[in-house]
Amino acid sequence: MGAMEPRSAAAAGKDFPYTLDTTCYIEVHEDGRVTQGAGPDAHQRAVAGASRLFAVWPGQWRSDLFAIDDLDEFARAHGIVHDEERTGLADHVHDVHWSLADGEQNPRSQYVSIDLRLACGCSVKDRRTFAAQMREQHGWDLAVTGGWGYHTDANGTTYTFRARRKSLSS
Repeated sequence: MGAMEPRSAAAAGKDFPYTLDTTCYIEVHEDGRVTQGAGPDAHQRAVAGASRLFAVWPGQWRSDLFAIDDLDEFARAHGIVHDEERTGLADHVHDVHWSLADGEQNPRSQYVSIDLRLACGCSVKDRRTFAAQMREQHGWDLAVTGGWGYHTDANGTTYTFRARRKSLSS
């Protein structure tokens, strides 16, 4: 099999797994250096033409190399540019009502489960974005790995998150 050009991430559209933990990013700098990972700095360099971004999307039978050729979509997916459609979250101070989740018994545990409702009408589709907004707006430290959940009833949606106890305001 001969050499193949990288596939287009833009052509994959919304199906491209920009934030999947197993997606490996490769940055090829204009001087030929190759580095791994991609964040705001890599995005800035790519926009400026100082590097090109690629990603390896591992599949079940083989992995494919993709050119990150839609830098705007990359930025929205990684939260470099806010994307209300993707996150469900407006870029405003959220009206949050919270309480300790039922069953939180251990007063010494570092993390606790909290139930919260967003009275501002937003929904949480991306917990990393929500956690960053809550850190900035309230000083909360919400866990972004592990389980989280939500349930919807006649009163709306209640989300359950793990939060560092000491970061919670009353």
